[in-house]
Amino acid sequence: MSSTTIGTGRVATATGYDSILDRANAAQAVAQRFLARAGVPALRVSLGLVFLVFGVLKFFPGLSPVEALVTRTWNVLSFGVVDGYAALALTATLEVFVGVTLVTGVLLRVGLLALAVTFVGVFSPLVFFGGELFTAGGPTLTAQYILKDVVLVAAAMVIAAKAFSRPIR
Repeated sequence: MSSTTIGTGRVATATGYDSILDRANAAQAVAQRFLARAGVPALRVSLGLVFLVFGVLKFFPGLSPVEALVTRTWNVLSFGVVDGYAALALTATLEVFVGVTLVTGVLLRVGLLALAVTFVGVFSPLVFFGGELFTAGGPTLTAQYILKDVVLVAAAMVIAAKAFSRPIR
């Protein structure tokens, strides 16, 4: 029976099952290193692209499926001061800014702060218009559109944890 020293320093014997497990563990370690290195940046860029695309849509009346909801939410949040296209333009600008900071990594901490503000606006309709978003048949398509943002919040938390692990310069 032959033996070899593996990366952990222990000796592996070439006895079928142990050899397969050692190779599987080595392959898993390679995959884990790659995912640890590439996962958070990929998550940051993909979240940024989502905000960038949905933000740009809001600059063009009629393209965003939540246009009316955004307008109504701003109206309630601003006590009637912000309404109509101004509401869409403000939301679009904020979302595009967040998207650009996430995609580029430039001003990332400021972008994450803006993202936190954005999430307040994103979830506000659940409070203000809950009766319209949830019917006896369950959540409407608009409610589902909003609820999927829970995943975006979790992604933002992972990105923020990584960004905040470095000292402020």
